[in-house]
Amino acid sequence: MKTLRDAKIGDTVKVVKLHGEGAIKRRIMDMGITKNVEITVRKVAPLGDPVEITVRGYELSLRKADAEMIEVE
Repeated sequence: MKTLRDAKIGDTVKVVKLHGEGAIKRRIMDMGITKNVEITVRKVAPLGDPVEITVRGYELSLRKADAEMIEVE
């Protein structure tokens, strides 16, 4: 299982599944990260947290813990 956390800078990946439950999953979905959407990894901080991505035409920063809940291909 590959997660968004494993993607490298410049990779464009497709969301397969969102893990987690309740308010955490709802918050990720509210940010526009849903199944089959494409995400481009723009930057990763030196210690890996946060990760800056482009999703649905806008830039977004995600914590490492949130990125690990997003399964991609």
